[in-house]
Amino acid sequence: MNEQPIIDVWMQQPTRRFLSHPMFESLRRWIPALEAEQEPPLDLTLQLMNAAGVEKGLLCSWYGPEGAMISNEEVAAFVQQHPRRFAGIASVPLNRPVEALRELRRCVKELGFKGLRIIQWLWNLPATHAYYYPLFAECVELNVPVCLQVGHTGPLRPSEVGRPIPYIDQIALDFPGLKIVCGHIGYPWTTEMIAVATKHRHVYIDTSAYSANRYPPELVHYLRHHGQNKVMFGSNYPMITPTKCLEELGMWELEDTIKRKFLYENALRVFEL
Repeated sequence: MNEQPIIDVWMQQPTRRFLSHPMFESLRRWIPALEAEQEPPLDLTLQLMNAAGVEKGLLCSWYGPEGAMISNEEVAAFVQQHPRRFAGIASVPLNRPVEALRELRRCVKELGFKGLRIIQWLWNLPATHAYYYPLFAECVELNVPVCLQVGHTGPLRPSEVGRPIPYIDQIALDFPGLKIVCGHIGYPWTTEMIAVATKHRHVYIDTSAYSANRYPPELVHYLRHHGQNKVMFGSNYPMITPTKCLEELGMWELEDTIKRKFLYENALRVFEL
């Protein structure tokens, strides 16, 4: 158990629909959880959070062109069971703009969700596409972050839509008040991702999908210096457990104040938890 509280900003409580989706086929040899024949119970997720010292996890739903793999209603039910341990992050049907906007409003105003997540490679549409812009504007009005994937994809899908430059840079210019949390570090464009986060006041980075021993050195340098208020911890559970992500964090010898910001305070502030 970690000595200080931790917030995990990128988690999924997976459904069987999610785990069995063909898009994850190329990852199954690396990720045992994706081979599960039953949905992992919520109690197991809590046990794994406890083992890593994770106080709160942000659970996201997943909508793709085929529909919901993890629905907003399912996420809301998980949060309702353990409201002190979980908060919801919405996903919406991007290709149905009016419905998507209404669903985002409902999730935030009625269900108490703390942000919106869009996985660009699910749609093969960059974040500058017209479908996104009404949602970005609504996130500003609702004062919630939008969480986007940056960097290359794990599944065998095109990675281009996850580039920090030009896409994240452009939407930050178009929506200067929009809080943008960029998951998965941005590798192999990590330096671009750091540059964009440095340039724009409300652009942030999370470390989901990477264990600490795989953090690029330039990200750690950023975290230690002018980026200490800009980087947040995420696991991407069930693809990787929080314990696995954190077990070698000590190799970077982060100061306690920086570690607290990275593991807890930045997420607390950005997501208004």
